[in-house]
Amino acid sequence: MNKKLISLVCAVSCSFIWGSAFIAQDMGMDYIGPFSFTTGRMFLGFIALVPFFFIFEFKKIKEKKFSYNIILFYLSLLGFFLSGGNALQQYSLLYTDVANSAIFTIFYVLIVPAISYFLFSKKIHWSVWPSVFVCIIGGYLLTEINNVTVRLGDSLVLLGAFFWAFHIVYLSKFLKLFNYPIAITMGACLIGSIIAFIPSLVFENITLGNLLMEKNELLYAGVLSSGIAFLLQAYSQQNLSPAPVAIIFSLEGVFAAIFGWILLNQFLSDLKIFGIVLILIAVIFSQLAPIYGKKSYGRN
Repeated sequence: MNKKLISLVCAVSCSFIWGSAFIAQDMGMDYIGPFSFTTGRMFLGFIALVPFFFIFEFKKIKEKKFSYNIILFYLSLLGFFLSGGNALQQYSLLYTDVANSAIFTIFYVLIVPAISYFLFSKKIHWSVWPSVFVCIIGGYLLTEINNVTVRLGDSLVLLGAFFWAFHIVYLSKFLKLFNYPIAITMGACLIGSIIAFIPSLVFENITLGNLLMEKNELLYAGVLSSGIAFLLQAYSQQNLSPAPVAIIFSLEGVFAAIFGWILLNQFLSDLKIFGIVLILIAVIFSQLAPIYGKKSYGRN
């Protein structure tokens, strides 16, 4: 099977898991705070990947020589972006609904190509820019902009979109230096968990008992959304450039809105459905246009 097709499947699967995990995130803060939830989910993501690391990558890494200072730097950077993005997203759910949190998260589709182009001189295929514009319009239609309280949550998650954007860009750069997705995901989850643990001690009452009371939500968000989904993200970015893959990841907003409608009875109006359709069109166009166009784009 074509490597890019495999990466495309990984990216869509990742978006599906991320979108569905918003339900667990929304329901998982009855007894713990946002930083505690972030700590627990990322640590569970780390634990879930440990056996896979020793089975598939440990010997390969051990046989090669790497600059471990550079590896630790990138892992710390990715862990920081993951922790910040997760915590802001989680905090936003205290003020806004699942659909809004997911939709404002996907504003990284605008930030990623900007970072790639202006900071790293990355060549961006022309199809990315109209696709990003359509995604933003679709996301706007999915929001509840008339609610002041919701707008506070939207602001938090919009700030978090910058963390996700930098995570996508630097993950692609790191994979070129150290192409071991399991090790990268596992290390970033562990470091991200440690970073989130510090404010959870200061601002929240994080205890094992409280964490266990949210065990089902933490297991879903941790093992699937943090462990498996972030691993799928790494595999997808092995063969897809940051800007177009960010557009695919924007499907998490679509999946979150649909799951919020089905499981939480959150209203899905005709305008919101139209917004979903626009995002789907943008994703499909961003992937098909480079295939049929004369211009090409590569990984940075």
